[in-house]
Amino acid sequence: MTQIRFPFHVALALALIASHTIEAAPPNLPRVAPVDVGFDSVKLAEIAMVVEQALAEKKMPGCVVAIGHRDRLVMVKAFGQRQLEPSPEAMTTDTIFDLASLTKPIATATSIMLLIERSKLRLDDPVAKHWAEFAENGKEKITIEHLLTHTGGLIADNRIADYLQGPEKAWSNIASLKPLAEPKVKFTYSDVGFEVLGKLVENISGLSVAEFAKTNVFDPLGMSETDFKPKPELRLRIAPTEKRNGEFIRGEVHDPRSHLLGGIAGHAGLFSTAEDLAKYAAAMVMKGQLGETRIMSEVTWTEMTRPRNVPSGKRALGWDMKTGYSSNRGTTMSDHAFGHGGFTGTVIWIDPDTGLFVIFLSNRVHPDGKGSVNPLAGRIGTIAADAIQR
Repeated sequence: MTQIRFPFHVALALALIASHTIEAAPPNLPRVAPVDVGFDSVKLAEIAMVVEQALAEKKMPGCVVAIGHRDRLVMVKAFGQRQLEPSPEAMTTDTIFDLASLTKPIATATSIMLLIERSKLRLDDPVAKHWAEFAENGKEKITIEHLLTHTGGLIADNRIADYLQGPEKAWSNIASLKPLAEPKVKFTYSDVGFEVLGKLVENISGLSVAEFAKTNVFDPLGMSETDFKPKPELRLRIAPTEKRNGEFIRGEVHDPRSHLLGGIAGHAGLFSTAEDLAKYAAAMVMKGQLGETRIMSEVTWTEMTRPRNVPSGKRALGWDMKTGYSSNRGTTMSDHAFGHGGFTGTVIWIDPDTGLFVIFLSNRVHPDGKGSVNPLAGRIGTIAADAIQR
């Protein structure tokens, strides 16, 4: 029998007719013994050894590692120090981290996909359809999908000076930027592209990307400690990063452009814990659903995580798959694994083929910006993938 393959928007409409979402937020993922879900405990124990070696080499002050399978956690462990200066603080599993560019897929791309699911925009929409000023200087052909895959031809980062006169002028400066290349010709990992996507979320929904993601993703999943601009009472659990104006940044976004935009931007600004991120990862392993809570239809999930060929390798929508940015990826994960890294020392990888997810959270930029963790995160991912007994 020939299988009928519907176009994305037709398949999406059919899926939504038959789907519904139950609002009860899931509890924290249960922790189980590795052997209970088919992991080799001895192999998994190698993670602690490679982390301790990295600590000895001063790759980061500390970290939290979470390993999960589908909707269960087999490991959540804190290593090293949350803070080194001005006085040491031990790392804890409930430490809140500045996620940096994990903001891109988890908050911004997920929000964009939900707006697509609700027929508020399409992947092939020109950005200028929803923000007319963006068409300036030859950008009228850049689409939503181009920005999600970093193939829009935009600069990686525009000048800090473009942000110093306040958000309104900053957006005007971004709208007037000239592209570096025609769409799809070049892969350039672009913070600017995701700043624009964050603005589109606000233009279309009337909510900031922070408000939209909280209402439609984080709250439904019970991610109660995931947010932009964390509350002051959480400050003592937040991992500090570098100094700004002579003081260590703690509870404010590290990224300077996000900071100048008020701490809420499509490319950086999200904070979270390992256990909160595990809920998101579990939902993404399980095609958009965790327990009785569905955050996106399976059709939308499939479109978001489908590999796209880009000039430097493969990307999904908002996600890395195999590019020059994939040194933090487990080498033995399946071809369908997708993930992302963040400048502050954060990494998430999700492998729907095996049910594995790996979360590595550190503040490698504390105290002096000299830490390095991507190879370590990749090694942890490889160990976790190899520990699954097939």
